[in-house]
Amino acid sequence: MIRTDSLQISPEILGLIAGIDEFKGAWRALGTLAPDRLSALRRVATIESIGSSTRIEGSRLSDREVERLLSNLQIKSFETRDEQEVAGYAEVMELVFSSWQDIALTENHIRQLHRDLLTHSDKDAWHRGNYKTTTNSVAAFDEDGKPLGVVFETATPFDTPRLMAELVAWFNEERSRGRLHPLLLIGIWVVVFLEIHPFQDGNGRLSRVLTTLLLLQAGYAYVPYSSLESVIEQNKEAYYLALRQTQGSIRSNAPNWQPWLVFFLRALSQQVRRLERKVEREKLVLAKLPDLALQIVEFTREHGRITMAEAIRLTGGNRNTLKQHFRTLVEQGHLLQQGGGRGTWYELR
Repeated sequence: MIRTDSLQISPEILGLIAGIDEFKGAWRALGTLAPDRLSALRRVATIESIGSSTRIEGSRLSDREVERLLSNLQIKSFETRDEQEVAGYAEVMELVFSSWQDIALTENHIRQLHRDLLTHSDKDAWHRGNYKTTTNSVAAFDEDGKPLGVVFETATPFDTPRLMAELVAWFNEERSRGRLHPLLLIGIWVVVFLEIHPFQDGNGRLSRVLTTLLLLQAGYAYVPYSSLESVIEQNKEAYYLALRQTQGSIRSNAPNWQPWLVFFLRALSQQVRRLERKVEREKLVLAKLPDLALQIVEFTREHGRITMAEAIRLTGGNRNTLKQHFRTLVEQGHLLQQGGGRGTWYELR
């Protein structure tokens, strides 16, 4: 039984949801970038997602090594466990991106995705696609792949089938009723899934695959173009802390959903901001701006304003050359000049 009557919608949660949904609506217009540029954005995001999601679980492959491996996926021969995990994650991500409309949230499909995720992992052949048979508490790892200790205890193998059946039925019923906002519903689904930890291994990676699947099904069509996994990797300590704070209360009469939902929504918001920046850069590239001008505009977007001194420091460019770039950017409507003389500064128009 999943209780949501203790769920509190704080102003921050409301604001985060509003911002994410605003971008969701805007993406219909933003997504009109040239197909080759969209394809390039998606490839970069996919590499980041695969690299980050496997590193969160202790893999040591860099994004560059992941990219090299992906270009040779057809070889189907992966020597190390890290390579096997990356190959499996890449194939499942591709499946979700291409077939998300056809993957209903059922226990059977969840088990199939788990089996596919670990399809290249020799060590996992005995359990892939099946719920756990022994207890598996969650451990955290440092950058070198060394375990930092147990983060939280999970459901017993005996309770797992019942709890998974309840979770899937609850989600599908709530989704059809539409009482909870989709982002809250997906957030709660993910944290309960991870609290159950239904499989012997691969739960973290599978939870992120399922998050992507559920976001796509809820209409968040921009998800393949910006890596949520990368955001989580960069905030790994906060990720584990939020999980621990919420998961300890899930089986109580008043679960504390707040810590996890705030983390989850902040991560989604960061994913959106990153994609906004990438799309803006694409537009500037299309506007055929010279590299120096591009750097000036990006710095201004990041910091809200820019001065000549900052532009010199940033680009190493000559003052007169930069003056010309500023003049052109103002004339073309990219920047607005404020102040005068030595106190001149520029902001986005």
